[in-house]
Amino acid sequence: MSRPPTAVGRPDELQRQLGLSDAVVMGLGSMIGAGIFAAPAPAARSAGSGLLLGLALAAVVAYCNATSSARLAARYPASGGTYVYGRERLGAFWGYLAGWAFIVGKTASCGAMALTVGSYVWPGQAHAVAVAAVVMLTAVNYAGVRKSAWLTQVIVVVVLAVLAAVVVAALTSGSADASRLGVGGDASFGGVLQAAGLLFFAFAGYARIATLGEEVREPAKTIPRAIPVALGIALAVYAVVTVAVLTVLGPQRLAEAPHHCRMPCGPQAPTGWRRWCAWVPPWPRSARCSR
Repeated sequence: MSRPPTAVGRPDELQRQLGLSDAVVMGLGSMIGAGIFAAPAPAARSAGSGLLLGLALAAVVAYCNATSSARLAARYPASGGTYVYGRERLGAFWGYLAGWAFIVGKTASCGAMALTVGSYVWPGQAHAVAVAAVVMLTAVNYAGVRKSAWLTQVIVVVVLAVLAAVVVAALTSGSADASRLGVGGDASFGGVLQAAGLLFFAFAGYARIATLGEEVREPAKTIPRAIPVALGIALAVYAVVTVAVLTVLGPQRLAEAPHHCRMPCGPQAPTGWRRWCAWVPPWPRSARCSR
């Protein structure tokens, strides 16, 4: 049924400069970003106390999809990701369709993430900041994959530092209460499914690793290893942050946040926690998103 992986035999058009750690960081940079700042509140509005169930379901779906991507990347280690897989397994038309679907999806994701960054950095000029962020990152990508990888490492370190500060602030505050993690009667099957769909948005960046087929060394080995490692780290970060936020705010207060991408370091946070929020940089503390 399938044709042989012709893409593998072609001369490399790109330089293979990235190793396993670089690929993992690229995946983390695509996953651990604006999604964790934007997704929990609307997911809590949908799932209520079933928010953690929604996160678990999103992780299962992401794992299944990531496993498929890893196996296809091992068989067809070429740049193009879903376009290559669709073309080689199903034919030119389906590859064309899959490639355009990937581009459209990532373009929408790029816009959503850029607007989230703009809402955090300068709420009054969110669109201008979003455009500037897209232009800047496009210029960095144009400069080469090594510079992109370096900038991604910086962004990942900064975001993880901010999230670590939030987790420490939550778990060391007197307002933390583990009973807020329980699943109550407000959780419904439909709500959990809807929350899983919202939270899956924060996982989808692992597909970025699959597009590095001609930019990583030994892609048939590196990409299948990098995808589950990046996904596992992202899941651990999301789980810890979600648990920390829920122990302080609970699903109801998180869901009622006036702006869906505000981290719980604003007026809605308990008094005992707000003093710790001074250690968190101002851009996630002062976030406001337009409705």
